[in-house]
This record gives sequence, C-alpha cells and structure tokens, in this order.
Amino acid sequence: MKVTLLCVGKTDVPWVRDGLDLYASRLVHYVPFALVELPALKNAGSLTREQVKEKEGEAVLRALKPSDCVILLDERGKEYRSVEFAARLESLARAGRDLVFVIGGAYGFSDAVYARGDGRMSLSKMTFSHQMVRTIFAEQLYRAFTILKGEPYHHE
Repeated sequence: MKVTLLCVGKTDVPWVRDGLDLYASRLVHYVPFALVELPALKNAGSLTREQVKEKEGEAVLRALKPSDCVILLDERGKEYRSVEFAARLESLARAGRDLVFVIGGAYGFSDAVYARGDGRMSLSKMTFSHQMVRTIFAEQLYRAFTILKGEPYHHE
C-alpha cells in the first residue's frame, strides 16, 4: 500500500511547508508516502466558482488511478478521533489498494470528484485554509501510524 496526499495548488506559506515536510519525512518510515501538488489554475479569477471546481476536478481525476482508494477531505465528511482514524486507516490498508487523500481547492470538489471518491473525512467542524489542512492532515496521518505501531507519540 502506498499513501498519497493529493492537493490542488502549491504550498507557498513557508511555515506550512516546513510542517508538511517534517511530517512527510516521518511518514516514509511507516509507509511509502507521496505529496502531489497539482498546479493552480491560471487565470482562475476570470472563471466562476463552478468552472474552477470543474477544471480542478479534471486535474484531480487525471492524477488518480482506477485502482486507488480515494478519500476526500471535505467539510461534510466523517469526523474521527485520532484512534478511530488509525483503525480506519488499518482497515483501508487491509484492502490492499493504494490510498489517495485529496484536498481540493478553495471552492471544494466538482460533482465528478465526489462521484469518484470512495469516502469523505473531515478534520474539524472549523474551517482551515487549504494550505494549513495539508500540515494538519499529515500530522494526523503520522499520528495514526504511531498509534498502529504502539509508539508513545499519542497520549490517551
């Protein structure tokens, strides 16, 4: 199993990039991990929200393989406690498919991306910037693997 974090747009906030790099470097000790950042749309300001979602959605769909298990990070997704997420991750891993967690753009996902997704998860009822979500999710993914390995990173 390989885990990919697929994001729309680049991470250009230095402290967000530093945190993301930190957890990405830790994750590779547990699982083959890749961060894929799709290029931001050019001239997006001249497009409607729906057009932006459609074009970003096309890019997301091109980046996926038919065999991937796709989990969308979405405000309407299921919320998990860290130990619950670890258990869900373990369950998904047993299925033997590569996991792709997708963070969309500022306007969310197109209908086609929702249709392709195998599940949705939410990190919080609060709203975070799409760049910050990358680091927060990477840390939670790292935490989940340490929980599964019985390591002392998570205190409960």
